[in-house]
Amino acid sequence: MKNPLLNICLTFFIASTLNSQTTVGLIQHNPGTLDDGFVLFAPTRSNTTYLIDRCGKEVKSWTSTYNPGLSCYLLSDGTLLRTGVVQSQSFNAGGHGGVIEKIDWNGNVIWTYFISDATNWQHHDVKALPNGNILVIAWESKTNTQAIAKGRNPLLVPTTLWSEQILEIQPTGATGGNIVWEWHLWDHLIQDFDNTKPDFGAVNTNPQLLNINYNATAGNSDWIHLNSIDYNVALDQILVSSRVLNEIWIIDHSTSSAEAASHSGGNSGNGGDFLFRWGNPLAYNTGTSTQFFGQHNAQWIQTGLPYENQIMVFNNGNGRTGGNYSTIEIINPPVDGFNYTSSLPYLPASTSWIYNDGNPNNFYAQLTSGCQQLSNGNVLFCNGPKGTFKEISESGTILWEYINPVSVTGILTQGTTAASNAAFRCTFYPSSYSGFNNQLFSSPTIIENSNSVSSTCTLSTTIDEETLGEEAVFVYPNPAKEFINVEFSGLSDENISIEIIDVFGKVVQKENRKNENEMFSLNISSLAAGYYLLKISSGYSVIQKKIIISE
Repeated sequence: MKNPLLNICLTFFIASTLNSQTTVGLIQHNPGTLDDGFVLFAPTRSNTTYLIDRCGKEVKSWTSTYNPGLSCYLLSDGTLLRTGVVQSQSFNAGGHGGVIEKIDWNGNVIWTYFISDATNWQHHDVKALPNGNILVIAWESKTNTQAIAKGRNPLLVPTTLWSEQILEIQPTGATGGNIVWEWHLWDHLIQDFDNTKPDFGAVNTNPQLLNINYNATAGNSDWIHLNSIDYNVALDQILVSSRVLNEIWIIDHSTSSAEAASHSGGNSGNGGDFLFRWGNPLAYNTGTSTQFFGQHNAQWIQTGLPYENQIMVFNNGNGRTGGNYSTIEIINPPVDGFNYTSSLPYLPASTSWIYNDGNPNNFYAQLTSGCQQLSNGNVLFCNGPKGTFKEISESGTILWEYINPVSVTGILTQGTTAASNAAFRCTFYPSSYSGFNNQLFSSPTIIENSNSVSSTCTLSTTIDEETLGEEAVFVYPNPAKEFINVEFSGLSDENISIEIIDVFGKVVQKENRKNENEMFSLNISSLAAGYYLLKISSGYSVIQKKIIISE
């Protein structure tokens, strides 16, 4: 007979009847339908970033000097990567950031980098690369004289016109950084307005370039408004989303900076020109309709997940034909090697998957927001303006719901209507994520202090069917701070092994004892607050008990 294997998974139990006064925090939870893990989010009007468990309880938080500007990520070493808002006189549009920070697990700011001057300003999103560098999207201000010289209609140009750039920053020291690669949209324009100016040509036969006069007005400097950036390791390509132009673009990252400024070079041979664009063929004078309406959070779906290597987008639906409502969509771009099928308008003609088509769920988020494909086939999404996070099945059934309880005025009171509690996105990290290895978590705490759903939602464990039941061990006090007493039965072997295991399966305390009187005491004072599993083994028998160590 083999020794039984102990598998730790995070499952939760909640009362079947929810308190009608629950207005923030955990709203809904369906046991057995969710992956184990945690959700990261940064309330828009707070300088604290939160990590919550599936019960909606805070297990970790980080505090910054800055409100988010706007994205945040947990890196593979447990470091928080976030952007922050620096006040600007020149760039005052939504999403303006200006500073990028790395904060270690213990809350220490280990790197701060500013892109915030008169002509350049980081905004919205960043993306960490496998080599440790960071991709940044930033506005690049041009004068109206420069814009007219490039072929912009003089009647449709503001005092300053904000182009876009992508910078790859190599962090150095506590505040430094080297720009090791860069791409500028200004190098990839076309216009059919003035044949005496550069970049003159036929827009419909040059979809790899952006028409500088498309959607042009004299009153809007923020002409492009990129709001997300993602990176495909296998293709060495970058994906960005332009909210104002209702398009997503893919460009080649394998180029040098010089090639990125040209129309040749790199794996694709196309330099820094668009390899693919989708969402609005009207932008290159092709097609008759727009598919995206102010979309956010364009991203490649990771290999190994359902719809792997396809692109998921939160389509806000602002100005949608037939009425405003939001959808979450997946498209499958036809890619051959490093290039994309060039038949126009760009394929695919339809989505691979769509949630809320026709607005049956009365769902609309006019700004911000995001979505994420999970390994179990579910989709987690954030309604940004409402600060609401939901996980749905592939068929659209709501399985988990949480409302951000942090507003501009502080923590919201349970029972009051949630307001001013926006969040840019939320991101799920499975409990097996490397960023959690060897990290100490805080004792799980309900952020809003009172929530009937979170209060009845507790961690549980499942073990191999060959083990004995939980009723064979009695632990007290539980929760405990320094010592626990253990009484047990059902172990006939003379020697016993005692292990305390954290929620990620790591043995954090172990000792061997003689089985003399079926009871003993354990010193747990060195362990961090949180949930653990106590495992007592003797021969082929195992008994186990969930324990909670309090602060």
